[in-house]
Amino acid sequence: MNKDEVKTLPQALKRLVQIQPDRIAMRMKDFGIWHDITWKQYYENVKKVAMGLYALGVKPFDHVAIVGENKPQWLFSAMGVMSLRGIFVGVYTTNPAAECEYVVGHSESVVFFCEDEEQFDKALACRERTPHLKKIVVWDMEGLKHFDDPMLMSFDNLLELGAKVDREKPGLYERIIDEGKTEETASIIYTSGTTGPPKGAMIGHQNYLWIARANEKITRMSVEDETISFLPLNHVYEQIFDLMMHMWAGHTVNFTENTDTVMNDLRDVSPTLFHAVPRIWEKYHSGIVLKMADATWLKRNAFNLAFMIGSKYNNCKLAKKPIPWYLYLAYQLAYFSVFWKLKQRLGFDKVRLGFSGAAPISHEILKFFQSIGIPIREGYGLTETTGITHISDAENFKLGTVGRALPGSEVKIAEDGEILIKHGGIFQGYFKEPEATEAALEGGWFHTGDVGEIDAEGYLKITDRKKDLIITAGGKNVAPQYIENLLKFSPYITDAVVIGDRRKYITALIVIDEENVVKYAQDHKIQYTTFASLTRAEEVVKLISEEVNKVNNQIARVENIRKFRLLDKKLYTEDGEVTPTMKVKRKSISKEYKDVIEEMYKGEE
Repeated sequence: MNKDEVKTLPQALKRLVQIQPDRIAMRMKDFGIWHDITWKQYYENVKKVAMGLYALGVKPFDHVAIVGENKPQWLFSAMGVMSLRGIFVGVYTTNPAAECEYVVGHSESVVFFCEDEEQFDKALACRERTPHLKKIVVWDMEGLKHFDDPMLMSFDNLLELGAKVDREKPGLYERIIDEGKTEETASIIYTSGTTGPPKGAMIGHQNYLWIARANEKITRMSVEDETISFLPLNHVYEQIFDLMMHMWAGHTVNFTENTDTVMNDLRDVSPTLFHAVPRIWEKYHSGIVLKMADATWLKRNAFNLAFMIGSKYNNCKLAKKPIPWYLYLAYQLAYFSVFWKLKQRLGFDKVRLGFSGAAPISHEILKFFQSIGIPIREGYGLTETTGITHISDAENFKLGTVGRALPGSEVKIAEDGEILIKHGGIFQGYFKEPEATEAALEGGWFHTGDVGEIDAEGYLKITDRKKDLIITAGGKNVAPQYIENLLKFSPYITDAVVIGDRRKYITALIVIDEENVVKYAQDHKIQYTTFASLTRAEEVVKLISEEVNKVNNQIARVENIRKFRLLDKKLYTEDGEVTPTMKVKRKSISKEYKDVIEEMYKGEE
């Protein structure tokens, strides 16, 4: 089978196991030890899952939910469901029981894969109100081995059942795979719901494969590449690398032991491609900056000199100007004497491309990493576009844009500035929501809800979410994300929410970076007991005020932050304040901190 004959993701897996059965498909770290899984082993596990589900009565077009951290079982489960021509539905591990109930119930899922006892408890809590649910399959049975419930089944028992069915009905699995059609729905991905209840975006095999083909031309991913998996697997951004491109390019996916070991695991793996959300890149940036500030005089000045050279070198590349020979030589010296060692310590020594997606990233962060020899490409897309519409490639990179549209795409800007898109990755619609689908696909174009502009060379610049744009009382338009990204460039600020719609001036709610501000407090002998008390310390407020003033000096007067308040707690997914990819839910924040916001405008309006 060649690539042109592939119509579904399970068929893509079948092709890969035919051409490279013994290559490493994935690795999983468990108790500090990495375990290899070949493509043949991957295929056999998927077959057992599929045949086990077949024995449980799962039929084509049935929906099956999955909740768990990133690990091989997640992909075995999803691919097993799709092999039966079923539809997998991801659930975030951070979702409380009520949100799990909504997704499982709304999607009408018949089976629910759960990682462990914690997730199983959520499934139990919602099963009385999810009448379609027939079986709960648990990957890790620790704490549940003596739990007796007819709805519960261990993943190991499902695999045994699948192996038995495969022995009794040889060739059935392959026949079902071959019957799959490219126009069939592969998954339902529930949007993060930053502006309301989540909607289930239906993604077809055709959508996944179209994105894989288009992305291959730009990223040039191959079997030689290594990626690391740690972002939520039910988010379309992670699926680009662990599902779409994995089935298409055949590279190796490495699963981290847990979310706390990502940095150590990164050093173990040394991936060739690294994809992350802006929060991760911001964390790396602040870590490097503060580490250098604490370094010896010699190391600190060596880095500063190397960074100055790197910045000049990078500016020439961005401007597409010839690089003078002396600057080229100076950069090579800076790279191998300073940046190379830094990249090795970070685990970035083999990274040929870094990617940032799922939210806007500060231009300053991009310039910083570009200058130290870690090229980051910003991409743009939504769940409804199967994750991607635009991406910057290695040769044609323009700062401040998200690159050009994928080959075969059509893009235009509506009269109100909204970005409209057509391409083969546009979703099939929202599950059970025809009116929302019609509105999103009005006139045959997908309406992104984002405002932007396209330059003469076809590069797309994102201004902000259409609903998030601030119009001040004076009628001036302000894009909050731009200001927030400038604030988050500070190593002392983790989150920021800019406010000012229909107000006389701009204000901000700010969340300090606990690790870096704690260190600052210790270095300056500032007394505090808790995170909340730290935010109230006069010296900390002054520190953040200085950071805000730095941002104000970079932006127009109408955009200046007149007042700010430090929040006395971090923003959490579990509290409904941010999405699992760390995008702020403005509506929730505005409601939760209404009194704090009003206090900043008291007597001024």
